[in-house]
Amino acid sequence: MYDIAIIGGGPAGLAAGLYAARATRRTLLLERKVTGGQIALTSLVENYPGFPDGVNGFDLGQAMLRQAEKYGLETSYADVTALEQVAGGFRLRTAAGDAPARAVIITAGADYNRLGVPGEDRLTGRGVSYCATCDAAFFRGQDVIVVGGGDAALDEGLFITRYARAVYIVHRRDTLRASRVLQERAFAEPKISFIWDTVVEAIEGEDSVTGAQLRNVKTGARRALSAGAVFIFIGQHPNTGFLGGMLKLDTGGHIPVSRWMETAVPGLFAAGDVRVDSARQVATSTGDGVTAAIRADHYLSDQERGESSSREAGAAAAPAAAPHP
Repeated sequence: MYDIAIIGGGPAGLAAGLYAARATRRTLLLERKVTGGQIALTSLVENYPGFPDGVNGFDLGQAMLRQAEKYGLETSYADVTALEQVAGGFRLRTAAGDAPARAVIITAGADYNRLGVPGEDRLTGRGVSYCATCDAAFFRGQDVIVVGGGDAALDEGLFITRYARAVYIVHRRDTLRASRVLQERAFAEPKISFIWDTVVEAIEGEDSVTGAQLRNVKTGARRALSAGAVFIFIGQHPNTGFLGGMLKLDTGGHIPVSRWMETAVPGLFAAGDVRVDSARQVATSTGDGVTAAIRADHYLSDQERGESSSREAGAAAAPAAAPHP
């Protein structure tokens, strides 16, 4: 029986693992792919405090892992397929076997919706990005493509104009889904141009993005557009499928939590991109993980005090043993 099990090995999970293990709780972190989460695909993280020259995302994730393992964090590379409440806590089901835990912190993150076109996976982290706050500064003075027509696409597109020379917003329809105020700001921004009724069919470049192949969905006409980056904002999906209805989620599938990262189920916490209203940054995710681990430790301590009090009360209430004849 583990004291704390953590589902997901991104920044939130690694920070939670560090604090939980350092609190001398027997802690297990389960990660289905590579520790570090999405930052493992980022060549340079420039906005994480303490690294004035930036840090390689994969290296940062591995350093976080080593630090947590130094204090006793156990790591298993397995996909959690189901989470169940059982007597005394929870059971995490994986293909490698079940793991019981008294408390669970969900830091499974969210996966960005992808276009699924040639060049996208190969050039992710080399011009293909899903986070303007993370990467826009790398493309100062360049032409940039933004894909999408919702709030995220326009909000991030407006942010990119701080750095880029020109921003081309490619949208598959002729109207936007974004809020009216964002539309007004985007239409008024001289650096932004809209390419309507159009989809990206391929992203081009060898070592880095050089442009994209576009197709008009109404006319079928194709064209090439040169750009130094392609930012994709067509939504994301939190990794919460394994919950199986245990928690009520918001309309986007995110987990509602308190300010202490508590869910509606006692002993179950959520942190990072998987929770509602996450800022989706490395720094905020690590803070979430720390908060969840501290609260989980307090939850276990309260349980232990309660069990101890119950034992003491039971002993006090027990009748005295009869004297031997």
